Amino acid sequence: MQGKIVLEEHFALEGTFTDTKRFPNAGQADDLRRRLLDILDIRLGEMDQYGIELGIQSLNSPGIQSILEPAKAVEMAQKANDVLAGEIAKRPDRFAGFAALPMQDADAAIIEVRRCINDLGFVGVNLNGFSQKGDADTQIFYDLPEFRPLWAAIEELDVPVYLHPRNTLPSQGRCYEGHPWFEHSGWAFAVETAIHTLRLLASGLFDEHPKLQLIVGHLGERIPFDLWRVDHRISKSPQGIPAKKSMTEYFRENVHLTTAGNFHDETLHFTIQRVGIDRVLFSVDYPFETTEEGAVWFDNADLTEADRAQIGRDNAIKLFKLDL
Repeated sequence: MQGKIVLEEHFALEGTFTDTKRFPNAGQADDLRRRLLDILDIRLGEMDQYGIELGIQSLNSPGIQSILEPAKAVEMAQKANDVLAGEIAKRPDRFAGFAALPMQDADAAIIEVRRCINDLGFVGVNLNGFSQKGDADTQIFYDLPEFRPLWAAIEELDVPVYLHPRNTLPSQGRCYEGHPWFEHSGWAFAVETAIHTLRLLASGLFDEHPKLQLIVGHLGERIPFDLWRVDHRISKSPQGIPAKKSMTEYFRENVHLTTAGNFHDETLHFTIQRVGIDRVLFSVDYPFETTEEGAVWFDNADLTEADRAQIGRDNAIKLFKLDL
């Protein structure tokens, strides 16, 4: 399929480059580094080769979220957003951007998101999971009251927020000791992002700001499979939950899911059944997944051509109000 749009695609700065120790195969770490630091060369060539018209780029994880000092987080967020804006300006027909925000300072995050959307022309926000602040062992989630003004500002700007994974903190990840293959994208990413997503939905945030739209990758970080049971058990014991609707209702009204890194027909079909086809968008998760694998799978997935076009292009155009 030609004209695909992708939206979980990552770049890095030297100051945010991800740890590559978990990529031990010969040349793998060097190749990943080269691809993360490049936008206009390798990735654009692969986009051309595999029918991708537009790639919405975001800073690699954990990015700004792991910077302990708020002032440094603000500085790095501004730098990352300026760098990305400069790259997009060279090929605005092929690239768009997600804002990186210094969530260690909620007031500064409001200023930065307004700058990114109004001045830099970005189309949304990417948050790399929880933030750390001051102490490396902190976990700050965004359902906390201090972030309500930021969410209000994002709703006013009318752009979606991509909640992207990051790894579990060592102090919180004892269950992975001796089993490193389940850390990061093998399992831990999904656990962290799923609970963060559910916290946001349960907090009443989307009742207070019903126009907010959240994006979650990897076909929902396992949540769609368990939506019925989550709602079922909460209905039996709500324990004062602030949310006015079920988790399923929020997923069908306020959450969008991407295929990033989850290239499997049966999982895709189940997700469509649970949340609706208008809530599913194609993505790759470049460069942690290959453009070739993601695009070839999607172009040959068991879908009607109308459904393929909706997932691969049309839903993104509508969500991001793209002029394509």
